[in-house]
Amino acid sequence: MRALVKPTAGPGLELMEVPEPQPGRGEVKIRVLRAGLCGTDLHIESWDDWAASMLTPPLVVGHEFYGEVVELGEGVPTGGRYGLQVGQRVSVEGHVVCGHCRNCRAGRRHMCVNTSNLGVNRDGCFADYVVVPFSNVWAQPDLIDPDLGAVFDPLGNAVHTALSFPLEGEDVLITGAGPIGIMAAAIVRHSGARYVVVTDVSPTRLELARAVGADVVVDVSTDRIASAQEQLGMTEGFDIALEMSGNPSAVNELIANCTHGGRIAMLGLPAEPYAIDWGKVITHMLTIKGIYGREMYETWYKMTAMLQSSELLRDRIRSVITHRYPAEQWADAFAAARSGQVGKVIMDWS
Repeated sequence: MRALVKPTAGPGLELMEVPEPQPGRGEVKIRVLRAGLCGTDLHIESWDDWAASMLTPPLVVGHEFYGEVVELGEGVPTGGRYGLQVGQRVSVEGHVVCGHCRNCRAGRRHMCVNTSNLGVNRDGCFADYVVVPFSNVWAQPDLIDPDLGAVFDPLGNAVHTALSFPLEGEDVLITGAGPIGIMAAAIVRHSGARYVVVTDVSPTRLELARAVGADVVVDVSTDRIASAQEQLGMTEGFDIALEMSGNPSAVNELIANCTHGGRIAMLGLPAEPYAIDWGKVITHMLTIKGIYGREMYETWYKMTAMLQSSELLRDRIRSVITHRYPAEQWADAFAAARSGQVGKVIMDWS
């Protein structure tokens, strides 16, 4: 089968023929139809310090995808409401957990201390076929098309972050208009926020954020977040802030624009440690919550339910996908994603 492989420890990837994987006990074999490009994949392709510390080549990369079940390993449940069947269309949770640590046993699987990541610690989905544990498979209703199904992983990050705090009637600031930040803006608008403000330095991405429901977008290379408050007639600052950029200056400006008692959910990963104004965090009684991945599997239920409930939300999430490439043009797909002037990039493996 075709697979996009990190063949050795160094920059670059290679599209090559590799043996088809076979499902073991409790595993499912899936034919990949669509796969999304993530920032993690760019780190792996360039072979930065993070990638060198995480990967052991050779490895098939990729972790965001939608596909069709083609084979069930021994022990995979097939009966009743929750069983799997050949022919089902599915998305997949890319974090494979141990099931034995304290968090797993307590039902907090997204906090597993022994997580193995698809496309990072085990062969991933940039291939014709991939094998995953059956418990990671999320069967999709017919309403979810292949493109939507391929972005459930990053959409889950957006939903997990956005729904960390009640949103109804609140004023929400989102720093960072990458694909996840844009999706978060759509979720926040769908969930009943009063005002939604999104910041970035890319005009292209800011326009995508405006199209999914942001009231005001701020290009922070030329303007300040405080100007958005003035435009909207706000007097006390943002009630909720979602940090999606990992940029130290964005975090500090975010803190400066929160109201007293504001709540902050942080998903963006910084390149290195940085200082923040802890005096303001303390005296303004701000709550800061770190977010990683998706709640397994509460976030998945919420994603499917929200998309089923709203054609407008489906259209807005789908609009985040701006570029589509056949798998053979993977290098063009990576170049587009690295440019920063796109939304979500999807590769077609069908």
